[in-house]
Amino acid sequence: MNRVYVCSCFGVTDKQVKDHAAAGACTPRQIASETKAGTDCGSCVRTIQGLLGRGACPRRELLDQGRTAAVLSADEPALAEAA
Repeated sequence: MNRVYVCSCFGVTDKQVKDHAAAGACTPRQIASETKAGTDCGSCVRTIQGLLGRGACPRRELLDQGRTAAVLSADEPALAEAA
């Protein structure tokens, strides 16, 4: 299996980005919070954007519907209770 490094600063692969996207990450910032990719030199951010694509983003759709608590519960169950 070939590993394609997306972020050489932190050794993040395309598979890791895709796995985080499948788990709900929709933006390069969300990928960065999980992997640090894109937080050093930044040259990988466009590649990460390309991997994420412009498909549906469940979290963004929930926010657009005003369902902030549902988004928080997906991220942090304790925060959803406080909302």
